[in-house]
Amino acid sequence: MKYFLLFTCTLLSTLTFSQEKTSIETSTYYFIRHAEKDRSDQTNKNPHLTEIGKKRAEHWSQILAHVKFDAIYSTDYNRTKETAQPTATKNGLELTLYHPYKLDKNSFLKDTQGKTVLVVGHSNTTPKFVNAILGFNKYEDINDSNNGNLYIVTVIDGKIAGQVLSIN
Repeated sequence: MKYFLLFTCTLLSTLTFSQEKTSIETSTYYFIRHAEKDRSDQTNKNPHLTEIGKKRAEHWSQILAHVKFDAIYSTDYNRTKETAQPTATKNGLELTLYHPYKLDKNSFLKDTQGKTVLVVGHSNTTPKFVNAILGFNKYEDINDSNNGNLYIVTVIDGKIAGQVLSIN
């Protein structure tokens, strides 16, 4: 009986120890460029989306429907906010506005650590932001006619991986 009790206690402590989960923190970032903007007035620096752009914005929300976002970032332009809004609405989130040239990478990573985040930017700022997170220049500016790139960057315990998908 004494040995049985000792064996049981040892077994239970081993099982308890082996079931403790190792805390692995994962941050996942999805980056997209805004959808098609209205180009009818070349002097308008803050155009809205075209009808095709509005459909693409809704399509992004469908593509990303199974992703539970913790935050959605957008630059403070009509076209980026309108692209981000359908996904924000589906996730019950408010948009977090950011300035692409004033954003501090380290603060952003700290604020979003362990979260899943969508970032909506522009043909030149989106690849730069992705490259900043990756820590090296992997991606070039997006061709002006391309509104379908989806960059996914994952940070797992400090290890960073990135990929780009083209969804057109």
